[in-house]
Amino acid sequence: MPRPRNERQELERELVEIPGQIAAYRNELENGRPHTARRERLEWHISEREKRLAEIEPRRLAAMK
Repeated sequence: MPRPRNERQELERELVEIPGQIAAYRNELENGRPHTARRERLEWHISEREKRLAEIEPRRLAAMK
């Protein structure tokens, strides 16, 4: 996929991609039975993606005003 030309397009792309990433990480946690280190890494990734999603949402709302 080509890189977006501006910040707004990048944020929109992230808003589409992040929920899928979170779902994939959760699916692996639930179905993969990862060892402890992998489980902690997956939980960290989920947390980071959720934080990023929360960070993007206010920017998007502000940009719409």
